[in-house]
Amino acid sequence: MYFLKRLAFAVPLLIVISALAFILVHLAPGGPFDRERKPASPEIERHLQSLYHLDEPLWKQYLRYFGLVWEKDPQGTWQHAPASWNASTKYRNHNVSDIIAQGLPVSMTLGSLAFGFAMVVGIPLGFFSAARRGQWPDYLGSFLALVTVCIPGFVIAPVLILVFAIKLKWLPVALWESPWHMILPTIALGSYFMGKVARLMREGMLGAAQSEFVTAARAKGLGETSLLFKHAFRIALLPVVSYAGPMLADLLTGSFVIENIFQIPGIGVYFINSSLNSDYMMTVDLALLYALLLIGLNLVVDFAYTMLDPRVKYE
Repeated sequence: MYFLKRLAFAVPLLIVISALAFILVHLAPGGPFDRERKPASPEIERHLQSLYHLDEPLWKQYLRYFGLVWEKDPQGTWQHAPASWNASTKYRNHNVSDIIAQGLPVSMTLGSLAFGFAMVVGIPLGFFSAARRGQWPDYLGSFLALVTVCIPGFVIAPVLILVFAIKLKWLPVALWESPWHMILPTIALGSYFMGKVARLMREGMLGAAQSEFVTAARAKGLGETSLLFKHAFRIALLPVVSYAGPMLADLLTGSFVIENIFQIPGIGVYFINSSLNSDYMMTVDLALLYALLLIGLNLVVDFAYTMLDPRVKYE
């Protein structure tokens, strides 16, 4: 019942998000035709405004976005106007769904690889840092996690290119053509999140190690290794799972900086360019896509909580 309520609540939430995104992009200065190579004449600009219905009131444009507008044809018959959500004022030879279908799989692949890198490296790093608290593995692991959190991806990416692509010539510099092209962007995008996961895992392990049931199990003579893996690990993983939902949504929608540095044809470039060029429909569509991923992945996180910790109950 809890998850059904969450799904039902997601519909009005997405409507509110779409309305806010629609209003905000229209309030931004400039218009979709201000960045043309050659300034359009007033007649052409009025024609373009009429073609994309930008001369209509904002409320009508919003209803038209969902296809909720009826209009009279030249014969006076009321007809249903098509939805405008799929129209792009910047990429006029392609609609929004085509652009998303082209760029989203690339961004999702990159995001999934970066997510896997963050989890596969971050969880063991945080676990062994906590297990060797006060020793050199703890200091080394904490230092690596802190460095990756403090240094942004647009700094790590050029360093990786300089060392592994230009100096050592082990990996390609850019583009997205083979598995070898995926290694450097994955590390550059996932390093920050790896550090966050490692820190969360370490803090979770230290908190779980001091909990009552772990203390009781230790008093019963259970070995330290078995204690950490069988009891403390599952509880320590909960903060990581909570962070994983928003992290994965962020990664799946792409990173403009990393995609731009490595010349990856993902969706992040379109999201930034659509905002800068006042491409209203593209911006709102991508904002809704991000919101949908965030809501869906948070539901997955809530379900994972119930699997990891039987004490968590949703009513």
